[in-house]
Amino acid sequence: MVSLRRDLSVRARMTLLSSVVMALLCTTLSGVILVSVHDHATGDQANRILLADVHVIRQILRNPAPSVLPDHRIAVIQVVAPDGRIVAANARMRGRPRVASFSPPGQSVRADHVICDLPDFPRTCLTVVAMKIDRPGGEWLVYGADPVVPWYVDHSLLAAVLVGSVLLIGATAIGAYRTVSRTLDPVDAISAELAEITSTDLGRRVPVPEHRDEIWTLADTANRTLDRLEAAVEQQRRFASDASHDLRSPITAIRTQLEESLMHPDQAHWSSTAQALLTSIDRLEAIVGDLLTLARLESGAERADDRLDLSELVRSELRRRAPMKGVHTDLQPGVLVCGDRLELARLLTNLMDNAARHAASTVTISTRREGDVAVLEVADDGLGIPPDQREIVFQRFARLDAARNKDQGGTGLGLAIARETAHRHGGDLTVEDSERGARLVLRIPLAPSR
Repeated sequence: MVSLRRDLSVRARMTLLSSVVMALLCTTLSGVILVSVHDHATGDQANRILLADVHVIRQILRNPAPSVLPDHRIAVIQVVAPDGRIVAANARMRGRPRVASFSPPGQSVRADHVICDLPDFPRTCLTVVAMKIDRPGGEWLVYGADPVVPWYVDHSLLAAVLVGSVLLIGATAIGAYRTVSRTLDPVDAISAELAEITSTDLGRRVPVPEHRDEIWTLADTANRTLDRLEAAVEQQRRFASDASHDLRSPITAIRTQLEESLMHPDQAHWSSTAQALLTSIDRLEAIVGDLLTLARLESGAERADDRLDLSELVRSELRRRAPMKGVHTDLQPGVLVCGDRLELARLLTNLMDNAARHAASTVTISTRREGDVAVLEVADDGLGIPPDQREIVFQRFARLDAARNKDQGGTGLGLAIARETAHRHGGDLTVEDSERGARLVLRIPLAPSR
């Protein structure tokens, strides 16, 4: 059954389900109809037999009963004298034995019984109504009987119920199939479009239905997903292009310097060449190291969950790095967070390096608490970042035009690593308004109270 459910399409499953439900409803309704009609027919039959008995009793009371009685639309009529003799019967039962031997008990004048397999009615059950008459000389009995009404009442009724049920179930199946098909046609169109979309034509979108229903939501979600996918692929392409350029530059410089020295080995200054090579190798190593750091952050690797003071982390990093001129701090004590000390220290270092490269004379670092959020700000008094480029600076290998000539020491990945680290710690890193220069603000949740 499970395998069959998996193999059937949605159309087939919904059609089968609606057909089964309608079949159950038709079965229930047919049963109610047949039971109701059967009860009505049984009651009508009992009344008809009783009426025939009453007619016979009237005839007996008025005149001597003839030996052959009219049928009165029932199968059996017999009149039994007090001595047990059958003195009158309908034509079919003339000369036949008594159809029953019971009589109404006590003061009752009527008794009903169902008797089966009589010699004159093999494999048949009869509804027998007996009535008692008190006359001089004893009690007379009048028996009226007719075959029991079958459960289906009549073949025509059973055929009508069956045909009606089949037609109703068939109409339900056809209607359900067509309704589900019309509902799923947009899904088929969406599936066909998605199947044709490849990495080279991510600009295509799935068709959106006119009515705003669940299918419309599905199509809209698929299109928005394709928008994000296209943006991600485009970002990866730009990243690959920028990474290849930034990696190729130091490699090309190394190769050029080596080729020049080898062309004139007697005139080469090997010590200065080695120093230049080390500079290029340092840059190459920094780029590769940052790329590996980004890959590790994006892989979702587990991080430490140390409880540390963000203000003390700033002081520690300032003591550890080379002295910086024009650094001002405003550190609020007790700004406790939970996170990886090494990753947060790298984030802080990237922000301070970025500020130091772009500052005219002053770098300001501050920490504070805002509700249940820890805030770290690193600001400089440089040229600043235009509002329309505040997201661009967090892209990989992104450098603003104003910083391309000045920012020669960075790899172009520092702020991207910083933002990814902020996201890993449940926060965010943004560029916010400032009177002068750039102001980068980190917000991450405070550590829970012990």
